[in-house]
Amino acid sequence: MIKATNIQKFYGNLQVLKGVDLHIKKGEVVSIVGPSGAGKTTLLQILGTLDVQSNKLDSRLLINDVEVTDLSDRQLAKFRNEHIGFIFQFHQLLPEFTAIENVCIPAFIKKTPKQEAEKKAKELLEFLGLSHRINHRPNELSGGEQQRVAVARALINGPSIIFADEPSGNLDSESADNLHKLFFELRDTFGQTFIIVTHNKELADLADRKLTMVDGVFTDSVGIEWTDWSKKPLL
Repeated sequence: MIKATNIQKFYGNLQVLKGVDLHIKKGEVVSIVGPSGAGKTTLLQILGTLDVQSNKLDSRLLINDVEVTDLSDRQLAKFRNEHIGFIFQFHQLLPEFTAIENVCIPAFIKKTPKQEAEKKAKELLEFLGLSHRINHRPNELSGGEQQRVAVARALINGPSIIFADEPSGNLDSESADNLHKLFFELRDTFGQTFIIVTHNKELADLADRKLTMVDGVFTDSVGIEWTDWSKKPLL
């Protein structure tokens, strides 16, 4: 699913990532924890192809058996659109569009026909308990509802991998708990792989594996590497 080898990142003379190796299997939910400034978000952006490692010539990043650093900008944008979904702390919904319009945006970029995209968006919003809110704009939705719209947007193209950066950091406790449970329900329903950067201990501990990053490297791995996620005990 994801194989990263010797990932390094420099910003000027500052080395943020110091040779990170990572192997993530299909269907895993992996949390990445650590202090602020440890390099977690930088790594997530590189794994999600939003940024690139500084040492492209002596590192590797394979996603679904594709060496993504070999792709042109146009090929990479297409690959990202079709294979990767993103969920951020701040939902980044476009305020002028309704919930269903926001969800459809990645599908329209993929050139999915409007009727097909809207049908899929309605199905996702219904699955997420938002069928009665599809025509509401973001400012008419609660924080938890906005984040679920963002989840639907991340899922619209059927990506195999979801990257989440502090996804519950802007939510109240109840909404955060519901979102955490939703990730595992989505994994069990659709088989996606989740990589989650979080400071939320409860979410981190729920993951199949918890990786701790300090000063640009992983220090340990806590949890079980599930070879068959469908056999994981129910929460």
